Amino acid sequence: MTIAPALPGNDRDETISTMPPDTGFLPRQPNPRRAFLALLGLGLLLRLAAALYMGDKVLPLPGIWDQLSYDEIAWRVVNGHGLSLAQDGWPYTRANVPTSFWSFLYTGFLSAVYGLVGHHPLVARLIQALLAGVLGPWLAWRLGKRLLGVEAGRAAALLSSFYLYFVYFSAALMTETFTILAILTLLERALALTDRPPEAPAAGRDWAIWGLCIGVAGLIRQVALLPVPLLALWMLWRRPTRATWLGLTLSAAVALALFLPFTLRNYRIFHRPVLLNTNAGFAFFWANHPVHGTNFMPILPDDGPTYQQLIPPELRHLDEAGLNDALMARGLGFVAADPARYIKLTVSRVKAYFMFWPSPESGRLSNLVRVLSFGLALPFMLYGLWLSRPLWRRSMPVYLYTGSYVMLHLLSWALIRYRLPVDGVLLVFAGGAVAALKDRWFGPGVAAEVKV
Repeated sequence: MTIAPALPGNDRDETISTMPPDTGFLPRQPNPRRAFLALLGLGLLLRLAAALYMGDKVLPLPGIWDQLSYDEIAWRVVNGHGLSLAQDGWPYTRANVPTSFWSFLYTGFLSAVYGLVGHHPLVARLIQALLAGVLGPWLAWRLGKRLLGVEAGRAAALLSSFYLYFVYFSAALMTETFTILAILTLLERALALTDRPPEAPAAGRDWAIWGLCIGVAGLIRQVALLPVPLLALWMLWRRPTRATWLGLTLSAAVALALFLPFTLRNYRIFHRPVLLNTNAGFAFFWANHPVHGTNFMPILPDDGPTYQQLIPPELRHLDEAGLNDALMARGLGFVAADPARYIKLTVSRVKAYFMFWPSPESGRLSNLVRVLSFGLALPFMLYGLWLSRPLWRRSMPVYLYTGSYVMLHLLSWALIRYRLPVDGVLLVFAGGAVAALKDRWFGPGVAAEVKV
């Protein structure tokens, strides 16, 4: 037992012995690590509660209508019908005809769950919520720590854990959650490759892992592939060495190896090259159709034409891949015919993509989730981006990827749920803002070190 010197000001020369904090005489000191993990656990419980709320049935809830299609296709795969619909449906898919419109990897996940436990969407929801609740904050922490420091990573993990959009979509049988996880992993591994000192270049295994990340992200949602070349160009600009060229070649080979079985499957079905999914043409055509004028409508009004009715009759005999290519050509034709309208239409999509305020067209649940997630986090995201300026070299891959991902959707189809992977990245910068404000208000180093 250690003996402390007498307290100043005492009348008698008394000594005070140091007691363990759990003797009952002194209050327990707070355990920051325990509190941190408890908060992450609460975020996980919120996701599991959302899964239980949505239950074992698949219903058309706000913003997640696509889960009906994924549920149907996955169950048909289990029953030997392949990737197809039982009846004519979205987007212009004919009954019992193979389709490549939906994500291969997410359909595979859902089919695997159904194959093991039967048609129980609740099981898939719970598994997905568990993965999201554990991996989402962990990846936000890793990316935040690598990008802005340990404190920013911790704050980013907590923000990600309680972000209501992520809670809601973690239980939806759609690709959003897996896309967020895939892109966070893709960026964290890209930073791991570029942060290495010149004397210790990345090993071939590291480049192969990055190629695996690229392949998985593309199989979940193919639009995640389009910004990847910008990351590759940044790596070459940062370190134009033979090792970088060889590493990027290996990454590309691994990603293409993952795509090859699906590309061959598409060629066998459509008799033309289709790398992965057949949805880009549909999206670009509908997003830039003259029916919008110069004001983008995320959902067409009930008193107007449907999306299927906008497809020209002379193209409707084509198979899915042919129709996708033909609609892309028509969409580009809309742009070439009136570039000024296209620019105005693109600008109008900013409102639909970055909407953070309540809307009379939305239900109470949608408005609540929107305001209490993106609405609250946006100021911190912007402040964190501003604070990251001195670290622009380290942050450049993240700037390039998220900026181009945003532009791709503003130039084509802009919905709030397509912004969620960007939210996942921007929450890392919001974590940096929270850490900076904590230091400003309470002084640096006030929070006890938390080992995670």
